[in-house]
Amino acid sequence: MIIDFHVHIFPDSFIREREAFFAEEPGFKWLYDDPKANMSNREELIRVMDEEGVDKAVVFGFPWRTEDYFRRHNDYILESVHRHPERLIGFCCFSPTSPKASKETERCLESGLSGVGEIGFYDVSFEWEHIGALGAVMGLCREKEAPFVLHANEPVGHGYKGKTRMDLGLLYQFIRTYPSNRIVLAHWGGGLLFFALLKKEVREALARTWFDTAASPFLYRRDIYRVAGDIAGFDKILFGSDYPLLRPARYLDEMKETLPSPEFLKMITFENASRLLRLAH
Repeated sequence: MIIDFHVHIFPDSFIREREAFFAEEPGFKWLYDDPKANMSNREELIRVMDEEGVDKAVVFGFPWRTEDYFRRHNDYILESVHRHPERLIGFCCFSPTSPKASKETERCLESGLSGVGEIGFYDVSFEWEHIGALGAVMGLCREKEAPFVLHANEPVGHGYKGKTRMDLGLLYQFIRTYPSNRIVLAHWGGGLLFFALLKKEVREALARTWFDTAASPFLYRRDIYRVAGDIAGFDKILFGSDYPLLRPARYLDEMKETLPSPEFLKMITFENASRLLRLAH
């Protein structure tokens, strides 16, 4: 059994008419103004899952700032989950700065979605005031025991689409502000996991935090899976492909080559996600 914890899908109309969203959504334009930037619908995702042996996928939309856009996209996620309940697990998404964020969270979780994410700050920088502003959303996630997935990226190195200014100290403060929430930091938490090596405080603060592998082949040497497991614990790593950015097989091949035990591969690709999502085995 393999669970891909980080996948993006879009309605067909959003894919066909992507340029129509650019004027109101600078974050979306930044990521998808290149026609070569891949966008996938649910049918294409299911086909790739079948080809590559992925049993289930956690599907995200996009953090739109416009209420009509994120409601339509979240409705598509809901419809996709209802059409493929054995294959797809849906999370709701919206701009973290939207005044309707908590209302949309409540609507989606009550309608059958399983979490919130991938929340990203693409058109604004993640600042101190955003930590408090997400309080109502985090409260609903805590009440429903729903995971919250936050985009993160490394604060150093080369630039690329999707890489924003990231303050790891601020990211750490976000986690400390919501210690009872189950938080997933995408893209290895931008390297925050490495601070679990510190002797005091950090490992305890990260007790309810997980890290996904999204975009690893583009960012890290392939021994990242082993090194991250040694530091943060193999039970804290979730396989996420960021499809359609990359197909799952590339990650699976790297993990098979570098992980010291097949048991660790099973934890990363299935067991950790299954526990976090409270799936029946």
